[in-house]
Amino acid sequence: MQHDTLLHAANVSTLFVCMVLKFPQMFVLMRAKTSSGVSLNSLLLELTGFIVFVTYQMYYDYPPPTYLEYPILIAQDVFLLLLILHYNGSLKQSLIYILVFVAGWRLLTVDKWIIDLAMSLCTLISAASKFAQLQCLWRSKDAGQISALTWGMATYTCMARIYTTTVSTGDTQVLVRFITMTFLNLWVTLTVLYYQKHSRSPKKEE
Repeated sequence: MQHDTLLHAANVSTLFVCMVLKFPQMFVLMRAKTSSGVSLNSLLLELTGFIVFVTYQMYYDYPPPTYLEYPILIAQDVFLLLLILHYNGSLKQSLIYILVFVAGWRLLTVDKWIIDLAMSLCTLISAASKFAQLQCLWRSKDAGQISALTWGMATYTCMARIYTTTVSTGDTQVLVRFITMTFLNLWVTLTVLYYQKHSRSPKKEE
């Protein structure tokens, strides 16, 4: 009974957090009218990982509450992608990206071995997206246009999914992914907070 209550709470809280997870980052970009410091490669890799993951879950008929937030996250990532392309002056490229993602999504379900292979690479793809953002931060040393709140909420959702996956399916590949993503999301969050703190320090001294 207690496990059922905790599972329900974890599923519901994850869904609600994911419904607004990218909003802080969107608001920061729209207020600043620049995407400086935000890695386009990171977003593209994250979107790829999300599409592979939700397709895998649906292909094997996993319980919808364990992946229901991913279509919401994909929609938010697409909007964020359009924002970044807009502020980069390359919005026309959005059609190419959309066509590639739709074609890739269709390819995933052509055969079982394709979706299994894609899922085995999913953790690497998602991890690469975090490292791309970290690399962008290390290079620019500027986290002014990055929302620490968005990354902090992403850390929570991955932690919650470690629990729900353990209780619901016990899928090792999925567990490894969430454990890895929890660590990397936390790393990005702390890095963003570090650079934001240090970028404000000189202003205070002046």
